Amino acid sequence: MLDVVGRVIPESREEWCRELSWDVIAGHRDRLMRLVRRRLPTAQDAEDCVQEAMLRAAAYGGLDRDRIGPFLTTVALRLCVDHYRELERSRRLLRRAADVRTPETPDEGVCDRDFGRWLLRQVYLLRGRERQVVLARAHGISTLEFARIHQISVKAAEGAFTRGRARLRLACANALDGAAA
Repeated sequence: MLDVVGRVIPESREEWCRELSWDVIAGHRDRLMRLVRRRLPTAQDAEDCVQEAMLRAAAYGGLDRDRIGPFLTTVALRLCVDHYRELERSRRLLRRAADVRTPETPDEGVCDRDFGRWLLRQVYLLRGRERQVVLARAHGISTLEFARIHQISVKAAEGAFTRGRARLRLACANALDGAAA
């Protein structure tokens, strides 16, 4: 079926709403670009953000036609925030990766291995649950997984890990104080 302009009129109400809402959504593109472009560093990031906001609005079921503008604005601004959160997360990871350096001299490598052995001996001096959770974390098992495996609460596992880590810090501080004296 064709309308007066010659466009195809959708058969069902759902198709009509989708068609109508995409036209309305696309009408907000320029406004969203101006809004987002001031907040993001590059035009490509702004374009990606606006496209994502428009797709989310189109996929959102039952969106009221009168609320499309505020919905798009909210989604676009939240996507801007997400962009900066992701950048900061990447920066932190890069800083952390840069802090992990390989030993510069063979002496440092020997000292690091020796310290690792000493620290492992200190771990085995911890109390039962504290020792178990610290060793599990050293093997890459999260406290959540540890809690499930040992059928304890997550709070109990986190508490045991925190206490074990505090005892290891205290042992390191005492050893350094003894070495300095």
